[in-house]
Amino acid sequence: MSTPFVVAVPSKGRLQENAEAFFAQANLTLAKPRGAREYRGTMPCLDNVEIAYLSASEIAAQLARGTVHLGITGEDLIRENIHDADKRVMLIESLGFGSANVVVAVPQAWIDVRTMADLDDVATSFRARHNHRMRVATKYINLTRNFFAAQGVVDYRIVESAGATEGAPAAGTAELIVDITTTGATLAANGLKVLDDGVMLRSHANLVASRDADWSGNARETARIILDHIAASARARKYKEVRTRFAACNAELLAEARNRYGVVSPFGGPTSSGMVTLHCPPNQLYALSSFLRDNGAETVSVASLNYVFDRENPLFAKLQTFLGS
Repeated sequence: MSTPFVVAVPSKGRLQENAEAFFAQANLTLAKPRGAREYRGTMPCLDNVEIAYLSASEIAAQLARGTVHLGITGEDLIRENIHDADKRVMLIESLGFGSANVVVAVPQAWIDVRTMADLDDVATSFRARHNHRMRVATKYINLTRNFFAAQGVVDYRIVESAGATEGAPAAGTAELIVDITTTGATLAANGLKVLDDGVMLRSHANLVASRDADWSGNARETARIILDHIAASARARKYKEVRTRFAACNAELLAEARNRYGVVSPFGGPTSSGMVTLHCPPNQLYALSSFLRDNGAETVSVASLNYVFDRENPLFAKLQTFLGS
């Protein structure tokens, strides 16, 4: 029996729902044959694929160890938990969900502290007054150290937070925090504000590949099939298919349509009889159909696309380059 190709997916909540929807829209439906509580699943269209349902942080750890081939997790967890992340994993594609910012937040009462430079000044004076360094509560220890070093802030110490980081200043366990936020509402409710230049990382859920996974045997071919589906589905969502035929349809007319409406003609054309197939951005459909009819088309049909497979898949090409062909 061949070694399974392992894809790690978040095990609960909105991230799990979005990850499953992401694969489903590429017709790569995930299943749990043993029931909803099972932490192992399948991808029925590919017999050798095993789905591992893990926490987002554990997915980052498994990618680092090479025990999964692909995983969906946040960039914040990749950057925080994997040393030399760009050498050990590759962010194949940002998925458009799980968006949040890792930020530096200070008490709103610090009215004169708006930037990291201001924070540096406060840190120096704080140490002189209190005889100890300013405390920063966070679970993002490595990101914090790297960001503060880049900003020249050195007079601080990290207090590791296990949860409810935003409450640390009010509880007296830290003077400021580094935390992840989507809207900033929770920070504001706890009397905190984000520094003007305090966004450390704009994080999103990503499809990530591990360099240290076993890429021998059929693993690369499995990855190619998965990434082919994802890329073809994504390309199809960008366009609607427009078809028409009329005698006045010629190369000059198509060139004008491309310039005005952003269409592509994937099969060339038009034919000698004036038949042409175009891929058109959805928001330009009516304008394009009016343009074609104004120039002689009697009928213009529009259809949805499921996939648009190209000879070259940029996602798989990125993976091949990362792994070394």
